[in-house]
Amino acid sequence: MADKKVETNNLSDDHVAKKPKLDESPDENPHEIHSNIKDLSTFKVEKILNNNTKSKIVCLQGTFSNADGAGLVILEKTAFEEDNLKCNSKYFTSSSYLKKIFHNDIYGNYEYFPVLELNSIKTTVIHPATEKHIEKYCVQNPYIVDETPDVYQSIVLPYIIKEQFDLQWVYNILEHKSEVDRILFEDPDPKNGFVLLPDLKWNGITLDTLYLLAIVNDRNIKSIRDLQGDHVRLLKNIYNKGCQAIEEKYGLTKSQLRIYLHYQPSFYHLHVHFTYLRHEAPGIHAERAHLLSNVISNIELLADYYQKVTLPFIVRETDKLFKVLEDNNILKKSSIKD
Repeated sequence: MADKKVETNNLSDDHVAKKPKLDESPDENPHEIHSNIKDLSTFKVEKILNNNTKSKIVCLQGTFSNADGAGLVILEKTAFEEDNLKCNSKYFTSSSYLKKIFHNDIYGNYEYFPVLELNSIKTTVIHPATEKHIEKYCVQNPYIVDETPDVYQSIVLPYIIKEQFDLQWVYNILEHKSEVDRILFEDPDPKNGFVLLPDLKWNGITLDTLYLLAIVNDRNIKSIRDLQGDHVRLLKNIYNKGCQAIEEKYGLTKSQLRIYLHYQPSFYHLHVHFTYLRHEAPGIHAERAHLLSNVISNIELLADYYQKVTLPFIVRETDKLFKVLEDNNILKKSSIKD
């Protein structure tokens, strides 16, 4: 049988794949691959869902010969670690080599083939992958929606309740069933507490790409749409204790951090992003990121601010929500009143 055709697409930065969650899986045998996988020799690529040449991320769809169901493999070239690049580094050895492309006067153009320690590729495997995962990582045309409170209550919220990803992986973290060794800080208070740990986008080592998530203990807050005056204490607790923990561990002060929430978020359990200000992490653009300090200020100004405000968000044409909004003429109605 002939191999299936491999398709490829390029994505702009706005189309960078969202944070992959290894536990966003259907109920049956969710960890069949992860308990035994040692390499990717059994993975057969069927389609390249996207290939971002700027961020050096490629998302592949295919199958594993030793398991049923579709799988996704996300490959990302990692940032250089400064300690590995210092003078007399053990990684600059005769085991690595240069291949000359050309030289002109004082300028030389080469391909460098370093030792493995300098050449690792961050890899995420999702198996078995659902249709939602495949849609999530596909190249898609984006559209901005101006979500009024009425649109949220009548259209978006019912969709979220019906279609959102399973949150069991979040509860596993909060209940110390998984990723316990990755927790940087924890406040166990059931209402105002949270867990702070590295995001899966970060290798936990390279400071320049620092990326952590604060996941709240309260399971009743889906997104900033649910935030009200009585949540100010929770948000300030996350801001103050999160910044303190990061400074103690990594030496970065709060003025060096970008602290924000996404709307819409990639999963509907309130969480806050902490990234190094020097790092241009995906999802930091104006149409999605809301600085935590601004969110706190807005709620202090008006306790039900996020129940009254119109919020923009991005929807892509292969999302089921896009079809729902289109059927209700919401995309055509987005306008600013005189």
